[in-house]
Amino acid sequence: MRFGVTMFATDRSMDVVELAREAEARGFGSIYLPEHTHIPVSRRTPPPTGDAELPEEYARTLDPLVALAAAASVTSSIRLGTGVALPAQRDPIVTAKAIATLDLVSGGRFVFGIGFGWNEDELEDHGVAMADRRAVCRERVLAMRSLWTQDVGGYQGEFTRIAPSWSWPKPVQRPHPPILLGGGAGPKLFAHIVEYANGWIPIGGAGLSSSLPQLRAQWAEAGRDPEELEVVPFGSIPDPGKLEHFERIGVTECVFRLPSATRDEVLPVLDRWAALLVR
Repeated sequence: MRFGVTMFATDRSMDVVELAREAEARGFGSIYLPEHTHIPVSRRTPPPTGDAELPEEYARTLDPLVALAAAASVTSSIRLGTGVALPAQRDPIVTAKAIATLDLVSGGRFVFGIGFGWNEDELEDHGVAMADRRAVCRERVLAMRSLWTQDVGGYQGEFTRIAPSWSWPKPVQRPHPPILLGGGAGPKLFAHIVEYANGWIPIGGAGLSSSLPQLRAQWAEAGRDPEELEVVPFGSIPDPGKLEHFERIGVTECVFRLPSATRDEVLPVLDRWAALLVR
């Protein structure tokens, strides 16, 4: 089982370049950054955190692909992931190019953690209706996969249309960087994972003992190799018992949450989590 970290990287938090370097030096295998293009002032959608007010870092997040490219320049082995990016709110042609470029300059270290999006106002500003976000996300990921894997790629769907096109560079990782899809457990989510992803990136990891057999059953029914399924509980507050449980049920990577804070606040937490790697 691998271990990684995640932080809301903002203009006020610890420098993400330094964080990536420090995480790699402590033996962590990955760093994941979330994405929000903006946060509309209207609050029709309740915060997913359960807080009365949405934490400020949601409105201050760095662009994850730009930040991860900077992190790639000072590291050599740590995987560089989005946790999570929002394909329904991204142009698929531009995003496919950016990801292929990032995978190239990092030597094949990018991981595409994605989600459907929870903020109705944010989606609306990107021209996506809340009810359509899953379908839009699916089409855009399929379109990107076509551009990554085919000399002449393209896609024709209800929400996404790309004429047959050339698009280089291709990602270093073949056929493409790992795609990890987040969301709540259930047959609909698992059908998406089985169709176009490489694994699941559930927040926290509660209830995995009961939900993983369902995902594995759908995965096997589709004829996919069980050894290739990635399961990455994300944003966990770790302890030895939880990590032993995750390893026992077949989790492939556990991503620990760091506070969106200054260097002086983050590094002690990073050290505490790093101590758990020696088991």
